[in-house]
Parts: sequence; structure tokens; C-alpha cells
Amino acid sequence: MENNNNNKDSQSQRPLEDIRESEARNNPPVDSGYHENNQDNWSEPTETDQLQSNQQWIEDESSSEIPKEDVSYQEPIQPTANKKTKEKKTWVSALFGGVVGGLISAIIIVLLFTNNIIPNGNGNDSNQSAENDGSPEVVETLASEDADVSTNIEEVSNAVVGVSNMQQQSIWTESEEAGTGSGIIYKKENGKAYIVTNHHVVDGAQQVEVVLNDDEKLDAKVLGGDSLTDLAVLEVDGATIDTVANIGSSDDLKVGETVLAIGNPLGIDFANSVTKGIISGLNRSVSVDTNGDSQPDWVTEVLQTDAAINPGNSGGALVNSNGEVIGINSMKIAESAVEGIGFAIPIDSALPIIEQLETNSEVARPQIGIATASLSQVPPQYRYEISLPENVEGGMVIANVQTGSPADEAGLQQFDVITKINGQEVTSILELRKYLYTETSIGDSIDIEYIRNGKIQNTTLVLQEAVQQEAA
Repeated sequence: MENNNNNKDSQSQRPLEDIRESEARNNPPVDSGYHENNQDNWSEPTETDQLQSNQQWIEDESSSEIPKEDVSYQEPIQPTANKKTKEKKTWVSALFGGVVGGLISAIIIVLLFTNNIIPNGNGNDSNQSAENDGSPEVVETLASEDADVSTNIEEVSNAVVGVSNMQQQSIWTESEEAGTGSGIIYKKENGKAYIVTNHHVVDGAQQVEVVLNDDEKLDAKVLGGDSLTDLAVLEVDGATIDTVANIGSSDDLKVGETVLAIGNPLGIDFANSVTKGIISGLNRSVSVDTNGDSQPDWVTEVLQTDAAINPGNSGGALVNSNGEVIGINSMKIAESAVEGIGFAIPIDSALPIIEQLETNSEVARPQIGIATASLSQVPPQYRYEISLPENVEGGMVIANVQTGSPADEAGLQQFDVITKINGQEVTSILELRKYLYTETSIGDSIDIEYIRNGKIQNTTLVLQEAVQQEAA
């Protein structure tokens, strides 16, 4: 069986000329004359012939593709009839077929003309002109749309810049480039230009340098940054900056809409690279670790796209086909088994944060004034000391209370376990922050349910502006 399979493999790989020669040997031309011994010369096909004519499926385990079936169809050879009889039948059949075919053709032509399916030449010339102009108009429209997209992308590309994070490794060395990203020029005012980028692009920088589209380098000042939303605002001299990005709306986006990602993947050498994709999903919730403790402490709402987003694209623009910025490229899922899942911060969510960073250098958020840990992170021996009721499975353990904070004034203490805020269960710092930052405001009064010494208690406190982003 192995030899047969090898024969089949080799047969499937023979040149076309060899295959034709083989077919010629296996299927000789049919003689048009009648021979008495024609049927006597026929013989049963051998086993080898059958094996060669049968097509087998061959699947390589290392390939995920199904091989195409190479099937050749051959008409069966019929014994020839008496030549004279055949010629007579052929003549009669041809005559009858010609008459019937002519009648059918005439009827079809009459019907086509009477139903105006075929123009009779006496119609309105303007209608004919409109129909003839149809195809060129479609082609011209498509070409015009492509040209418009290219023009729009070229314009917004001039507003996308490179951002270099410069750090000094020691007092004996000069500042060196520790990382690169992208940024978007969103405003020019009073001789200054303002650029939005990702917080992680400039985090830890001792100096920030901006590289314009024409390779001009400018020193940038970091006006403010926010680790939770991963946004930062830079200020540069606007004397040589002529282009500002057009800002669109992310609230009007639809899944499947075409988008393009613009940025500097892998550094300035690939500046203003453009990749094309679609909006794959809206309002995606992605858990992120903002303080480097390998525990998610914030949920960010993002747009999902399959436009390629690579290292260096962070802070770049996600734009629609009109060249309007509808998102700020932020991150992607970097796993070998995952392709085409990138995320961008919706521009409508980013604008209020950008405004606060530009004017106040930080984002004002409410706080309770505690440092906490999820109950699930507390070792079993310490959970026993907290004296929790058996039916309590989740909550936030207070590790520290800031002096003078709302929690301190409300009487909360170390090792109290917060289970609910305004009736909403909280089991992690992620849920606690999301509720505080999205459902409450500075100055609001909230009700807190907590457990102390095995007993459920309640208190009310007034939220204050957060002094420290790490605390809740």
C-alpha cells in the first residue's frame, strides 16, 4: 500500500506533457469506422490502471489546508453504428433540430423587442447615454473615494508625531532614548502646540523629545499624565507646526466601519506608517495593572480594531475614512495565538481627560482615603483573625486609613472589611475604583457597609478629591 501511495504522489506531480502522454496511451483515439472485432479487442482494466485512475485524499498532518482533488472526467467510449444508417439519422436530426431551433429563436427575439428588453433604436437618446455612462461613473466614484481617503490620511499624518522618552542611566552619561511612541497634535494656541499621547509612553522620562513629520525635533514639556486612562498631554513650540488633527466622534462608530491606524511602529524609522482595518468591537472592557503589582486595578473602556498596532504605535491616531481622529491607539493583546486584536481609547472618552490634564496637570477624582486588598488575596490564617461570618465570601480589607480622610472621619479602621457601597457589592479594588470614578462625584455622600469583629455595620461619609491616585 505504501508503494501505491508513492506512485500516486509521483503521478500527481508529473509535468503536464507526461500526463497528456499517459492519457494518450490509456485512451487511444476512437476510429470513426465500424469494425467487427471492436468489442472483441476490449479487455478488463488491470488493478494498476484502477489504482492510477482513482483519486485519493492525501493530508499532511503539518498542514491545515485540505488538498484539492484532481479529478479528470472522461466520456465513455460507445461502439460505433453502421456508417450509412448513422449518416441518415444524423441528417434527419439536424433538419428537425434546425427547424425547431429557428422557431424558438424567432419567438424569443419577438418577445425581447415587444417587452423593450432589447432597444429598437428608436428610443430616447438621452436614456441610452445615461445607461452607457453607468459603468464609467461607478469606476470613477470608487477611484474618487480612494483618492479622497488618501488625501485625508495624508493630511492627518502630518499631525501624527514621534515621541521619544529620554532617560539618563547614570550621572556620568547623557540622556538616551529609553523608548518611543506616537502622539497627535490636537490644538495650536498662543504660539504653542498641544500633543496627546499615552501615559506609558512618557512615564519615567527625564526629557521628552517630539519628532515632527519633516524630521524636525522639538523639546516637549509634559503638562500632565493619568495612569488610569493612560493619557498624557505635551506642550511644544508651535512656530513650525502647521497641521492640527481633525477630531471626530467615537460615539457614532459602528462595528465593521473602516478605520486606519497611524503611528511609528518600532520607532521613528517607520514614522507615519498606516495600517487599515475595521472596528471589531465597541465598549470593550479591558482590565489593566496601573501600579505594576501584577494585579488588575482598573477597567478601561476601549475600541477594538484589527488594524495592526505594534510597539511604537502607542499614542498614535485611529482615524475614520474622513481622516478624523476617533481613537488613540493604546495597546494590543500580545500572545502568539492571538492576531488582529488591538485597542484604542475612544476620543469622546479621552477629551474630558485631556482638558483636565492640560489645565490642571491631573484628573480630579473622588476618594475614600484607604489602602485596601481584596479578601481573596488575604492568606487563610489572617482571614481567621479578621473574624468574618461564614457566609461572607468577598469584600475589601482595609490595610491602612489615611489620617483626616473621609474614611478616618467616618470611623473606619484597619482590618475592617467593606462589602457594599450604596448597596453595590465590591469584591476588588477594580470594582471599588470603577464605582467611585464612574458613579460618584467629589462631595457626594455614600453609604458603606462593612464587617468588624464578625458583625455587619454601616457608616456614611462624604467623598473628597483624591490626593494620591494609588489610594481609593
